[in-house]
Amino acid sequence: MWPLYAAGFTTAFGAHGIAASLGSHTDDAVTSLLVLGGLLALYDGAEVILKPLFGTLADRIGARSVLLGGLMAFAAASALYAVADSPGWLWAARLGQGAAASAFSPSASALVARLNPAAKHGRAFGSFGFYKSIGYTLGPLLGGVLVWAGGLRLLFAVLAGLGAVVAVWAALAVPVVPPLPKARQTVLDLARRLADPVFLNPTAALAAATAALSVGVGFLPVSGRAAGLGTVATGAAVSVLAGCAALVQPRAGRALDDGRLTARTGLAAGLSATAGGLGCAMLPGLTGILLAAALIGAGTGLITPLGFAALAASTSTERHGQTMGAAELGRELGDAGGPLFVAAVASIATLTYGFGALAALTGALAVAAFLHGRPVSSTTQPQTKR
Repeated sequence: MWPLYAAGFTTAFGAHGIAASLGSHTDDAVTSLLVLGGLLALYDGAEVILKPLFGTLADRIGARSVLLGGLMAFAAASALYAVADSPGWLWAARLGQGAAASAFSPSASALVARLNPAAKHGRAFGSFGFYKSIGYTLGPLLGGVLVWAGGLRLLFAVLAGLGAVVAVWAALAVPVVPPLPKARQTVLDLARRLADPVFLNPTAALAAATAALSVGVGFLPVSGRAAGLGTVATGAAVSVLAGCAALVQPRAGRALDDGRLTARTGLAAGLSATAGGLGCAMLPGLTGILLAAALIGAGTGLITPLGFAALAASTSTERHGQTMGAAELGRELGDAGGPLFVAAVASIATLTYGFGALAALTGALAVAAFLHGRPVSSTTQPQTKR
């Protein structure tokens, strides 16, 4: 499992480490805010398009092969800019990193499900989410240090080395998990399966959690500056958010496996906490910001392992890759859609109303998850059609 945790850390560190550093020490490559926005969108855009495709490919040829190929491609794309060092190659490298992460991220999630019995899915996904959260937390800090020490090329070189090391580690330690035989699936069959509440409810919760997390990281510092707080205080608030998310995930997974928590109740509770955190973000001053960060972090920490465990428990084993890829697509849409939604409302009214609007939507999802979500046992798997 450790190479899979390292793969989760790699994609998170690569995404946030570079994103937080692109605007500094890169005057020759990032010449305007429009160029910066394009570079940021390349990574996420590639993931939105390619994750479902690579998830399906993992089911067809084996998740381990797609994992190794994605990690090696990530290392190669990172090395591209480290060697070439030109604005054009920066665009190519960033696109290549996003495409590669689209391959190894859902494959790692599928392997987490395949390599653990259903009764331990909560713990496994909790630990996987914990190390991804560490990558999200440390990415901007370590990325900034590396860019300060040696420029953007050094950061890309470190990511190339990290991808290569994790690829070798996975090749040596992750066992071969052959693809399972499965019944033929038409496009209509796939649409019906993805429209089933068993898939939609956890995926919607994951998308809402990612949207709130992205909004918290992006807009809580804005609220802090408006309240007269310095960068240290607002940075600490974002760290509280990431830290709470990292600490809660393993505990939520263990509670699910031990039967102390069900997926339906946990998702509803996580969405409620997240909505409460967004509501607290409407309060002025440091107290509101810290309460918002803690509740959003705790809520997303509850939702993430329970959502993935519920998806794994409700999906036939031979289609884990496809399901995880589609669920990751939902998360990417939440990651992009949350800030856009809040910004749109804020442009009409104020940021306070933006937080409130997203809190209302998240609270409605919490009610829906509790009333309409079907309980999913972590100890049972659906019957596989042969």
